[in-house]
Amino acid sequence: MSYVSEKIRFQFETLPPELKNYILEKGVVLNSMEDLMKVLEEVIQENDE
Repeated sequence: MSYVSEKIRFQFETLPPELKNYILEKGVVLNSMEDLMKVLEEVIQENDE
């Protein structure tokens, strides 16, 4: 189950809906901007493959 901290919820909500849903389906825990950036980098890597 995914979790997005209130500290970064605003930034998360600015992402496109499709991207938010994809991230949430991964079951990640996002406590900081660093966590969000890491997940976004992973998504980019997945799409490059």
